[in-house]
Amino acid sequence: MQDKGKPASVAGMRASVEPALALLAGMQLGVFTALGEGELSAKEVAAEIGCDAGRLSRLLYALAHVGLLEVTDGRFCNGAEASEVLVGGKPGFVGGAHEVIAKVWSANLNTAESIRTGKPVAEHDFWTASPEETAAFLRGLGSGGLAFGRTLAGMMDVSRAGSVIDIGGGAGTVLAGLRERWPHLKATLLELPEVIVHAGPILAEQGAGEVALEVGDILRGPARHKHDLAILRAVIQVLSPADAELAIRHTAQSLRPGGEAIIGGWGILDDDRLGPRSGVFVNLTLLNFYRDGEAYTESQYRGWMEAAGFVGVERSSMPDGTGMFRGRIAV
Repeated sequence: MQDKGKPASVAGMRASVEPALALLAGMQLGVFTALGEGELSAKEVAAEIGCDAGRLSRLLYALAHVGLLEVTDGRFCNGAEASEVLVGGKPGFVGGAHEVIAKVWSANLNTAESIRTGKPVAEHDFWTASPEETAAFLRGLGSGGLAFGRTLAGMMDVSRAGSVIDIGGGAGTVLAGLRERWPHLKATLLELPEVIVHAGPILAEQGAGEVALEVGDILRGPARHKHDLAILRAVIQVLSPADAELAIRHTAQSLRPGGEAIIGGWGILDDDRLGPRSGVFVNLTLLNFYRDGEAYTESQYRGWMEAAGFVGVERSSMPDGTGMFRGRIAV
């Protein structure tokens, strides 16, 4: 990771684009899943995914060049990291996020235009998106939510908590990941009606068990019932400052005394706005998608949470680089 303020190489930044695009192509084609634990020729991989072997071999060698694949005598296999996170069916799989990644990267090509015109060129809105677009978007986010939930499950002891609510959690796959380790939790997903209609099938695919689906909007009021744990992942960053403060206040009102909130995602900045890297660059992505959303600073998050009644507010980082704040409602 580049240190704050360290001059970057223009040539180096340009050179990093091609490997990223090769990775995306491999995810889109299902190359890593086709290889699985095996060792296959380009012709065998092409037959598995249904494409021309000659054209595919160029991509396979590019992926081998950057270490995602290994090649010996013209036969390819997954490298260690690809085998862990890019093979479908494995617990750490993130390869299903390629639709969202492609959408984000495409939008980021319009950053200058979004700044020039003063409006998001690739505006995203669940209210106006088609059901097909919404379903695809949610499925693309699903693997990231699942990974977040699994990581969170390992970081927290929620053995004494009885219920958890995921607020604005898309398909609610965070709950699936969390309950793999803590199956006793009664889980609720609070989402907009246009979103929640797609959650049931996606949760069933993830083996989430019974999850209550609550139609609602955290900007309009708190959840119907009080819970021991509330999760807001990548929610605050798509809201205006006034709406962010309101959402956090309603979250506090959705918790029992002693209940805890986890508020996190990529959109968290240090107060000097120079880091972390994830927050700095997601801030550019957000201006291409949303009219009001942005990455907010630590002081802003702390101020909103403390004003809402949270005590013991702490900031920490997750292994994937996302940040989160934890705070409790006083007993």
